[in-house]
Amino acid sequence: MSNCCSPSGAEGSSSKTFRTTNFIHTQPTSPTRSYDQQAVGKFVEIPAGRFAMGDHHNEGYSHDGETPVHEVVLDGFHMQTTTVTNTLFENFVQATGYRTTAERFGISAVFYAAFQGQRNDIYNRVPGAPWWLAVKGADWMHPSGPESDLSKLGDHPVVHVSWDDASAYCQWAGTRLPTEAEWEYAARGGLQGKRLVWGDELTPEHMWNCNIWQGRFPHENSADDGYLTTAPVQSYRPNEYGLWQMAGNVWEWCHDRFEADYYSRSPLTNPQGPSTGTRRVLRGGSYLCHDSYCNRYRVAARSSNTPESTSGNIGFRVVSGAS
Repeated sequence: MSNCCSPSGAEGSSSKTFRTTNFIHTQPTSPTRSYDQQAVGKFVEIPAGRFAMGDHHNEGYSHDGETPVHEVVLDGFHMQTTTVTNTLFENFVQATGYRTTAERFGISAVFYAAFQGQRNDIYNRVPGAPWWLAVKGADWMHPSGPESDLSKLGDHPVVHVSWDDASAYCQWAGTRLPTEAEWEYAARGGLQGKRLVWGDELTPEHMWNCNIWQGRFPHENSADDGYLTTAPVQSYRPNEYGLWQMAGNVWEWCHDRFEADYYSRSPLTNPQGPSTGTRRVLRGGSYLCHDSYCNRYRVAARSSNTPESTSGNIGFRVVSGAS
């Protein structure tokens, strides 16, 4: 993924560098136990069906591999109605004592305008994307830097979580990460071939339907939607399946490895992603997306990052059931 969206992950607190690491591939499996709704939130049923997956409008980046549009058939499953919130993630941490990748590395990426800390907390600016700061002490409990906390953010999406963190949460919760095909199918909510989760127009009736950048990126955000960074997970309105914020707010990890040419060889039924590759798929865009440089809030948009990557605009939601 272009690091305008989120930088590749910090590898170790001693080196404080951003690079790629290889991880073992596993296929998604059904949960080993039933999930506890009180602990992990509300789910809705996503019916079995088929859809045309990919970019119907030829608006994507060639290196993202959003084409060819291809038919996919999926079994039914259940999806969490929102991304995992800070409150829900705290349940997991309190139950297990888990320490996230960002906590262990001691560093994570924060958008410069949201930073809360001292000058010496900034290790560096990310090369090629100076609006990203590598911040010491930034993690899920300190989303804007070491002088921030989760006050009034319990219903916001947890951020600074790696693919590995999300997978650990799933193992505890008896859930799993959605496949990329499941994610797009659910996000479309039954709307075939549309540009966005709700249709083709970004602001129907001049109303914002998702939390993305408004203004001149990266220096001016008018915050017409009311948010500089994350919004509560039940802001705006849900799609036809009852899923909130499948566009904008935070990027969402999917199970699949990423390869740009995968769509040309993806199987018809329940695709699981390629068996090789060092990056994992991210979907949905974030509060930093803007059509002037990153229009990946589109429902077909794909992106990826290394599985240890963390930043202030990456989160996840979970699913349960067939895959």
